Amino acid sequence: MTLVDEFAQASSFDPEETSEWIESFDALVQARGTQTAEGIMSSLMSRAGQASVNLPLVHTTDYVNTIPVDQEPEFPGDEQVERRYRAYMRWNAAVMVHRGQRPGVGVGGHISTYAGAATLYEVGFNHFFRGKNHPGGGDQVFFQGHASPGMYARAFMEGRLSEEDMDGFRQEKSRQGHALPSYPHPRSLPDFWEFPTVSMGIGPANAIYQAQSNRYLQNRGIKDTSDQHVWAFLGDGEMDEPEARGFLQLAANEKLDNLTFVVNCNLQRLDGPVRGNGKIMQELEAFFRGAGWNVIKVVWGREWDDLLAKDKENALVKIMNETPDGDYQTYKAENGAFVREHFFGKSPVTKEMVADLTDEDIWNLKRGGHDYHKVYAAYKAATEFNGKPTVILTKTVKGYGLGPHFEARNATHQMKKMTLEDLKGFRDHLRIPITDEQLEADPYLPPYYRPSDDSAEFKYMMERRAALGGAVPSRRAKSKEIHLPEDKAYDTASRGSGKQQAATTMAFVRLLKDLMRDKEFGKRVVPIVPDESRTFGMDAFFPTAKIYNPAGQNYLSVDRDLVLAYKESPAGQLIHPGINEAGAVAAFTAAGTAYSTHDEPLIPIYVFYSMFGFQRTGDSFWAAADQMTRGFIMGATAGRTTLTGEGLQHADGHSPILAATNPAVITYDPAYGYEIGHIMRAGLERMYGGKHEDPNVMYYITLYNEPYQQPKEPENLDVEGIVKGIYRVSENHMEGPRAQLMASGVAVPWALEAQRLLADEWGVSADVWSVTSWNELRRDGLAAERENFMNPGSEPRVPFVAQQLEGAQGPVIAATDYMSLVPDQIRQFVPNEFATLGADGFGFSDTRAAARRFFKIDAQSMVVRTLQMLAKRGEVDASAPAAAFAKYQLNDVNAGTSGNAGGEA
Repeated sequence: MTLVDEFAQASSFDPEETSEWIESFDALVQARGTQTAEGIMSSLMSRAGQASVNLPLVHTTDYVNTIPVDQEPEFPGDEQVERRYRAYMRWNAAVMVHRGQRPGVGVGGHISTYAGAATLYEVGFNHFFRGKNHPGGGDQVFFQGHASPGMYARAFMEGRLSEEDMDGFRQEKSRQGHALPSYPHPRSLPDFWEFPTVSMGIGPANAIYQAQSNRYLQNRGIKDTSDQHVWAFLGDGEMDEPEARGFLQLAANEKLDNLTFVVNCNLQRLDGPVRGNGKIMQELEAFFRGAGWNVIKVVWGREWDDLLAKDKENALVKIMNETPDGDYQTYKAENGAFVREHFFGKSPVTKEMVADLTDEDIWNLKRGGHDYHKVYAAYKAATEFNGKPTVILTKTVKGYGLGPHFEARNATHQMKKMTLEDLKGFRDHLRIPITDEQLEADPYLPPYYRPSDDSAEFKYMMERRAALGGAVPSRRAKSKEIHLPEDKAYDTASRGSGKQQAATTMAFVRLLKDLMRDKEFGKRVVPIVPDESRTFGMDAFFPTAKIYNPAGQNYLSVDRDLVLAYKESPAGQLIHPGINEAGAVAAFTAAGTAYSTHDEPLIPIYVFYSMFGFQRTGDSFWAAADQMTRGFIMGATAGRTTLTGEGLQHADGHSPILAATNPAVITYDPAYGYEIGHIMRAGLERMYGGKHEDPNVMYYITLYNEPYQQPKEPENLDVEGIVKGIYRVSENHMEGPRAQLMASGVAVPWALEAQRLLADEWGVSADVWSVTSWNELRRDGLAAERENFMNPGSEPRVPFVAQQLEGAQGPVIAATDYMSLVPDQIRQFVPNEFATLGADGFGFSDTRAAARRFFKIDAQSMVVRTLQMLAKRGEVDASAPAAAFAKYQLNDVNAGTSGNAGGEA
């Protein structure tokens, strides 16, 4: 049923009068064209709204191309030449994956995705994707992960990759030097891939925030990005991921017309149809349109144009509208006779339409995503559209051209090799000049094909890329140097809090404020806070740095008279993604890779509830690591017992362990402001100083909301110890049994209290160590073990923690506000006897002191555990542990004293 039919059915007006209006409209279209008709209809609808005429809500349009034939621009290229070398690429892409299944290798791969999407990419490569040498700065293209063989095939054609490189597909260590990663992995191929994209919806999210980041750079006057475009190639199955759809409103709200999504609607996901009983293109059209996007559908190729022009009764469009995707998939797995009977045969009118067409003619009725003219028209319209982001929904066939064993089959996504018959059929279909003898010589190793450098195809292809600014994809591995903050920027961190109490969150915010004041460096800092600025004391940035909003602040702020009023500005420095941690990580990734994408280093500093970091957005941080993001991740309100009022879902006792699974994350748990200062300084020098061999890391620094006295930086501070993970914060020289107390973050004050209790009440001399990074100590220990394993004849390297503890006597007792596994990471590298006190289990709502007593991690628990270990060694009286246990009432949560009230929650 068409829109007119629906409207007529719901109304009670005269059918004859309606028919006259429709005839009048048809005459307008015929005489003046669709563009004029669109303008008049738009004016009529506006007028109807003014007159309070109720109009039907249009979520979707008919299942036909959005751009009418008479509005299609002329295709500017030589389609025949482009199709010839596209055929070579399709061959080489399939052969590369096929050769990867040779005996003894069998590494897998995906043949069908690129086979169906080749036209979508080639129209872009030949006419739209601008390289980094383009005067405008070049585009950012997020390639669909499973289509990576096609990008390698093009790079091979361009001479950027050799046959040996192609044969190294998915063999990154065994073919080192000639290896290609499976998917777009910048970390694995850093001069080629720019963005990591494979499923999970992270690619669409990052593309949206990349487009926002481009505008952020423009609006803040850092770089002119007005001539740069972001393209994201996505699969229709991938669009089921929440992240793939969850950020669409941001792109619409900020009018990101520098962004285009191209959704390859081949109607198939990994196991079968995306919507067997429905229509994914229609569903996505409604979704994107509702989110405020410009929607362009590319459903049918030019072969359908004449049939649709003849469809005066809308019989063909009716069938197109009503046929489910499951049937469309089946049609492409059959033949022309089957399509004639089961599709066109649904109506006598449509059956008669194709009576003069042969079965082959019917089979050659292409889907729109395989038609150069239709795809070019859509891309051109998208890049010229103003005020909204655009999504192009383009219909294709998965495995297109690979033959009946592959095309539109449910299992085609998992099919990785071709039979000899398949190879010959594919060669014939693409007209590749390779003989039967060459294919039969070794069916596992069919040859690649590359035309000579003086061929018409090669010259044309290279001319097009030169005109567009060079090779795509390509990545800038190095960027320009930037001015780092002077020593005075860190003075605030080293001064302490005097007689006042301050949480480490506050110490960090004061340091950040000074870093942002640096005239050269400050403008490159990008604070990112998901709707918790006031919680973290960062509302102080509102009046001066302001919140980024490309539309500015066009309303009268309710708190405008306050010193810390909410201020938005197109030139705002603070990115405020709302209650949206995944979006914040995407913004962090875009800013943290600006050194590569734009040659403009930015320093993102993402501040969030620590519980909502690696637990909630771990996949996104993994993608950020793959993209070689640099920046600071500040896990505020950290620990299992500091945010006790909030309870279980806010109680973080494990983020350092989750962070440890990401090789690019350097994790710290500082106790004092001066520690934060030295850690951030070391991080800036590593990431942006230009001298470290591995600058592509992210620093995860945990911060606490509990206030306590921040000491002044001591003289002769062991800065190396802070940066490497452990230093002695307090040494006790009294006579008596010896012990070593280790703690991190908010637990260091408990350890110092335990040190005092042990000395005053039990005659035990204990040193206190601030462990700024359990994770880095473990990594160093593992690295030492590996070095010693790989160099059996050399002097063994001693792990740093063991070096620091040299000469330190007595057992080690470790306590943190985290689960036991956090300090247990270093157990094997500590030469002393080792015990851990941890906050294992779920968190809960209570006072800090009660929670710490419940978990047995407080000062008194450290004392009792120390006495137990010393008693076992015979160094204190055997009755001491029990006496201490009773004295401190360790089983009474109300007897706990470790912890202050206060601090934002």
